[in-house]
Amino acid sequence: MVDRRSLGSWLEGPPSDENSWPGKRLGRPKTGPGSIARVGPRLGAIIIDWAIASVIGYAFFGGSSTAILAIFAVEQIVLVSLLGYGIGHRAFSLQVQKLDGRPAGPLAAVVRTLLLCVVIPAVVFDEDQRGLHDRAMGTVLVKVKH
Repeated sequence: MVDRRSLGSWLEGPPSDENSWPGKRLGRPKTGPGSIARVGPRLGAIIIDWAIASVIGYAFFGGSSTAILAIFAVEQIVLVSLLGYGIGHRAFSLQVQKLDGRPAGPLAAVVRTLLLCVVIPAVVFDEDQRGLHDRAMGTVLVKVKH
């Protein structure tokens, strides 16, 4: 039977450990360049990218949700495959990299973006704060500056 202690421990989350942080298992530093991007900057980046796609969608396609999603996807695919970051990522000094630090590349950008557009893979993430879309392609979103 579920009692108050069971629920309370679940609400408190996993026990914190000073010797553990998102990305440690991947060989990433706790903070600074190369560390795993946290939820706040990720959310800010996607809001910026979605806002840009929305402005373009409203200006040229009457606000069609399909057009906005397509514009968002094209922006992500082109910029992440060529530069390793979208406009929102750049605003927050983030970059998509392979686990070994190499650029993500075109295939990773396409698959990652398609999964991101489905939404669910992006909001289900592991203890290293990597969404299913990143895990599927062996990528990670990291900070590139302090």
